[in-house]
Amino acid sequence: MNAANNPLQPSVSLNLQNIYIDSYYGLRDVDGNNGLLRGSTPHKLFGKPLLMRATLPIVTTPDLPPTGSQTDVGDLNLFDLLLMKAGKFELGLGPQLTLPTAGRDETGTGKWQAGLAFLAIGPRHWGILGSLVTWQHSFAGDSDRRTQNNLQAQPLVIFNLPRGWYLRSTATWTWDLHEGTYYLPVGAGVGKVWKPSAATWNVFVEPQWTLAHDGDGVPEFQIYAGLNLQFPL
Repeated sequence: MNAANNPLQPSVSLNLQNIYIDSYYGLRDVDGNNGLLRGSTPHKLFGKPLLMRATLPIVTTPDLPPTGSQTDVGDLNLFDLLLMKAGKFELGLGPQLTLPTAGRDETGTGKWQAGLAFLAIGPRHWGILGSLVTWQHSFAGDSDRRTQNNLQAQPLVIFNLPRGWYLRSTATWTWDLHEGTYYLPVGAGVGKVWKPSAATWNVFVEPQWTLAHDGDGVPEFQIYAGLNLQFPL
């Protein structure tokens, strides 16, 4: 169960995830959605173990004038982590890059962005405790679009239950350092792990409530759900 929920597990994975945003601060009677197509694969460079992860969002924007709701591909995010160990913790550190692949202005930033990703995971007999921290800043792209400077932290808490069930809290805290806004949600969800074949299946749903924020247009309540598949090497 810990291996199925460990983002540093050295296995090939395919994740089909979705974040439905039911409400936003400062925006009335609108919702949005982010589908996430995510995959990761281990590899080696100069004999060192690394793990590369790619995430392509499918974004549905809120129904706001003048364009209304739009659905299209978002910006592709990549990071490549060097895997290490420090005592009982598994660590990953490496560069990240976001490409302006969005199909519409409304579903992306129009900017090339680069930064760092750091992941620390502490597997325990009862579950997992850890965090993913990423930072990136725009360095090229459409000069008419605003500068990007974003910091995110995703605390990861997994508590194992009998028969493959588990409880989870994995909401992502986001700071827009350029605009000076932020939102800090907390999640409380449940998941189930099973292995019907060589692949491990992991399905979950996690409602998330924002407890603190600054600025309008950030999520107030959202539902994070997904199916994660891990394949043996």
